[in-house]
Amino acid sequence: MSAYVNENNSQARPDGIYANVIREIAKEGVCPFCTDHLQKFHKKPLAERAYWWVTDNMYPYKPSKHHRLLIHKTHISHMNELSPEAWTELLEIFKEETTGRNITGGTFIMRFGDTKFTGASVSHLHAHIVQSDPEDAAYDKVKGLTMRIG
Repeated sequence: MSAYVNENNSQARPDGIYANVIREIAKEGVCPFCTDHLQKFHKKPLAERAYWWVTDNMYPYKPSKHHRLLIHKTHISHMNELSPEAWTELLEIFKEETTGRNITGGTFIMRFGDTKFTGASVSHLHAHIVQSDPEDAAYDKVKGLTMRIG
């Protein structure tokens, strides 16, 4: 495991694509969510705010209708390191995203701290807004949408 990514937590996709990406990032020894590397490893368009990057997740959980990723712009790993202004902006983004995308129900989860406890593959503080898609044929097959936590 590198200081920035946890390869053990990158096995969620059965096709192995995400695990391969995380393996390559680990070899480079960089944080894929830090501003200097984000656009290299994250090909989805990004919206920049004062404290957060907002984007569609490159590897959305299946079956999801919406999967937004909120990435703190400065490399921190724990939510205790967030400034009051960053918390306020996070709440504003959450309201904008759920209203603008008509997300009437979903999940908000923040990955923080040691990845062996979070299920995250990237140690950089980030949050997810996820809405499952009951209309997706895979929804009944997998009995909803699940994500790794710890």
